[in-house]
Amino acid sequence: MNFWESKKLSEMTTTEWESICDGCGKCCLNKLEDEDSGEIFFTSVVCDLIDLESCQCTRYSERTTLVPECLDLKQHDFAEYNWLPTTCAYRLLIDGKPLPSWHPLVSKNKDSVKEAGVSIASYAMKESDIDNLEDHIIEWLE
Repeated sequence: MNFWESKKLSEMTTTEWESICDGCGKCCLNKLEDEDSGEIFFTSVVCDLIDLESCQCTRYSERTTLVPECLDLKQHDFAEYNWLPTTCAYRLLIDGKPLPSWHPLVSKNKDSVKEAGVSIASYAMKESDIDNLEDHIIEWLE
């Protein structure tokens, strides 16, 4: 049995925890919240610290200091993960669902996320390159 099938997220080692991330970059997309309804809207805009080719943070260990809005998932209650995209491995595991076939832990291929079209690499833009975040809301992304 694979560790992600036998352990809760809270029981995982740091290495196991980090390997759960599929590297899609969706969690780094800027989000807007409707103040009245609380609904979350994803945009196609990412933090300037993201490398758009690899979809990785270029300053990962310092990210929450450099960008105060950046969240360290491990520091939050797992019940609060409903804002993450529905494809997010952390959210899937919390919801009792299996990892998808394109997840690198399942596929054994680090490029499977891009090959499956799940990565933000093909459409994301950096926040320093845009003027109005509301103009970049993605209607199709969950």
